[in-house]
Amino acid sequence: MQRSEGGSGNSHSGQAIRVAGSMADFFREEWESLAGTSPDGPGCGYNPFLSFDFLRALEESGCAAARSGWQPSHLRLEDGAGSLLGAVPCYLKSHSQGEYVFDHGWADAFERAGGSYYPKLQVSIPFTPATGPRLLARRDLDPAATRATLAAGLKAVTDRIGASSAHVTFASEEDMRALSAAGYLHRTDQQFHFFNEGYASYDDFLASLASRKRKALKKERREALSAGISIDWLTGSDLTERVWDDFFAFYMDTGGRKWGRPYLNRKFFSLVGERMGRDVLLVMAKRNGRYIAGAINFIGSDTLYGRNWGCVEDHPFLHFEVCYHQAIDFAIARGLRVVEAGAQGEHKLARGYRPVTTHSAHYIAHPGLRGAVENYLTRERQEVARVTEYFEEHVPFRKDAPPAGC
Repeated sequence: MQRSEGGSGNSHSGQAIRVAGSMADFFREEWESLAGTSPDGPGCGYNPFLSFDFLRALEESGCAAARSGWQPSHLRLEDGAGSLLGAVPCYLKSHSQGEYVFDHGWADAFERAGGSYYPKLQVSIPFTPATGPRLLARRDLDPAATRATLAAGLKAVTDRIGASSAHVTFASEEDMRALSAAGYLHRTDQQFHFFNEGYASYDDFLASLASRKRKALKKERREALSAGISIDWLTGSDLTERVWDDFFAFYMDTGGRKWGRPYLNRKFFSLVGERMGRDVLLVMAKRNGRYIAGAINFIGSDTLYGRNWGCVEDHPFLHFEVCYHQAIDFAIARGLRVVEAGAQGEHKLARGYRPVTTHSAHYIAHPGLRGAVENYLTRERQEVARVTEYFEEHVPFRKDAPPAGC
């Protein structure tokens, strides 16, 4: 292991925060001592996007690298002997792409006023709009104290390197408490998640819906497969290079039309398949003996995370079947509690996904920009709350169905 010592951003009681230039600056064992990072760790809460293998694959493939505008700048909280106490997955950004929490307007306004918004620090999982821990504490220490130290240290590092700001996106509730106490600005947004209320089958889930909605989903699923399409679930050793070739073709076709330039490359998929195949689920649609569409999902301890979808043939409702209905089927079969199906998407509501508020925290160094952003976020949080309440009133469930999470 090589360690990039970026200097101390915060130091007290023999502790120091240092900047690591890559995941190679961590031993796997010390990274997996942090809560939520190891599938074999004690207790629940494993988030595959925080795993050593996932973050390392992003770097080794070149997807998260300086040349892509995602320069790894991870924070290491160490004791006086250099032992890891906590960490923050962090990137020095030269743009605002691939984040799913949009601050382009802040950058434009600041630069029109003569400021330099980039570089900035981004605390997130690149290209992944999934909530999870961001201030990572060792399991055998006081996690609240560690998170408080990391929140303060992130601000200190931001100021020391001259970045305009630090953004902690899709943060957990525990992280948000520490970040809010440290004076970060609070931003909210909205996603749609499925909650498994102990359903024994998809039909059991359908029984919780209003009659009209239940009939509509049954019809939709029949039509999605009406052209002789079958569905395969592929995980672990099923994830061959030929399968990845097929899925990557789907990803590039859809990603190229949607974003112009997809964020992930072919090497990345081979690396995650090789190193963390048991955490990967490919839902693949087959017609006439060949795969024509697919979606990649990642499997946590209690959550299925839907990520990327693509196809080379268009069929009515196939996207909904592969991405949303099959995810519910899998979650019920595996006993998973939640399906997070990615960013935004009001169309998920009719398919049994409920509105959920997501959270991010922002440190803005310049007081003028900070004041303007704070005023904006106050109004934005009110609008997000209003829209979430509206959607919750229009969920497809029977009025006597239990609330999500019970």
